[in-house]
Amino acid sequence: MSLQIFGTKKCATTRKAERFFKERDVDYQFVDLADKGISPGELKAVIKALGKDGLLDPGSKHYVQKGLKYMDFDIEEEILADPLLMRTPVVRDGSTATMGDDAGAWARFAVAAKAG
Repeated sequence: MSLQIFGTKKCATTRKAERFFKERDVDYQFVDLADKGISPGELKAVIKALGKDGLLDPGSKHYVQKGLKYMDFDIEEEILADPLLMRTPVVRDGSTATMGDDAGAWARFAVAAKAG
């Protein structure tokens, strides 16, 4: 099982997700969106699991600075160009994923990781 956490080191909710899995001794890969970003394949998997709605954080500094509120744009293109537009954390386990503070889903991922 290959658990991934997409977020930033500055995001309190991302740190909460990391702490959740560390406390349960569950291995995961942390992808810092500020440093590495998200690959096109990973983004497609996240969109397949979660859909495009809600993937962007309209309250983020990057969203506001780009003026996206008033523009038509391709969500995938914008996220690939600026991964900090994503709502974080995104926790992905294969074909399933969750976004934001979702301890219930994190618990299911942890149980599956321990069983797997």
